[in-house]
Amino acid sequence: MFKGRTLLLTGGTGSFGGAVLKRFLNTDIEEIRIFSRDEKKQDDMRKRYANPKLKFYIGDVRDYNSILTATRGVDFVFHAAALKQVPSCEFHPLEAVKTNILGTENVLEAAIQNEVKRVVCLSTDKAVYPINAMGISKAMMEKVMVAKSRNVDPEKTVICGTRYGNVMASRGSVIPLFVDQIRAGKPITITDPNMTRFMMTLEDAVDLVLYAFQNGTNGDLFVEKAPAATIETLARSLTELMGQPDHPINVIGTRHGEKLFEALLSREEMACAEDLGGYYRVPPDLRDLNYGKFVEQGEEKISHTEDYNSHNTERLDVEGMQTLLRKLDFIRALERGEYLNPED
Repeated sequence: MFKGRTLLLTGGTGSFGGAVLKRFLNTDIEEIRIFSRDEKKQDDMRKRYANPKLKFYIGDVRDYNSILTATRGVDFVFHAAALKQVPSCEFHPLEAVKTNILGTENVLEAAIQNEVKRVVCLSTDKAVYPINAMGISKAMMEKVMVAKSRNVDPEKTVICGTRYGNVMASRGSVIPLFVDQIRAGKPITITDPNMTRFMMTLEDAVDLVLYAFQNGTNGDLFVEKAPAATIETLARSLTELMGQPDHPINVIGTRHGEKLFEALLSREEMACAEDLGGYYRVPPDLRDLNYGKFVEQGEEKISHTEDYNSHNTERLDVEGMQTLLRKLDFIRALERGEYLNPED
């Protein structure tokens, strides 16, 4: 589907953008456009890859005209641009609104105007039962995605989305922080040892987006089934992998806006989700505002359905967490006594 096509990555200088480039740059895709507001990261990426298929667009999803220009002649869009740090969004919630909500509206409207064939929006588990500004803004981003998808011609444009948990060793991830603390001889700082998080690799994240790309219809939301681990298990896994099993760990307390566990699907979504084996598909509610009769008693399943969260999914122990960590080049290099930039 990508042969001779043009793909646009919003927020393309981030970890996800780098993973997509590793997957696609040397295939028969015609062009990959990197759209972001960071000219330094774009320049670094330009020098690193030195590939004529790679085109760079300075702009901001907050600016409709810049994304409108970038989407001209584009076949597909992976929309990854976002403010993702929970504490910073707590202190600057309107900035999260401008980028995550209004920016998504701009991306989707530009894609519709330029008849982009497929758009996949990337969301997060923090959008489910959100208690922080980042999660609330991402939940609204999903609502914008579904609402826009209702009013497009599916023969011209398909808009769907994905939702995933922690992407290990991505920019802003806790894993590089823990590694740096161990290497510096400083105690690892964890917020709550019993806090659980879904664990995914960047390759998993790309696979999920490609699955949505290939199988999604307008308004669909896709979730990959993922294991989870406690933060203490993650920390102990890293200390053992680095040959320092007795490295000290300090508990510093939960930060602004953090939850004990995350959910990838709400109870309400689980009631209508389609189990696809390794993935769940949540279809959009296609009713309009002219509601018919209420669901008859006995048909409603929501009250009998459990959400899908990081406390009730597969739980990794230290050995299982280490197996997952070893999928990362960054971690395999550490075991050899080398240090790589986790973003390379």
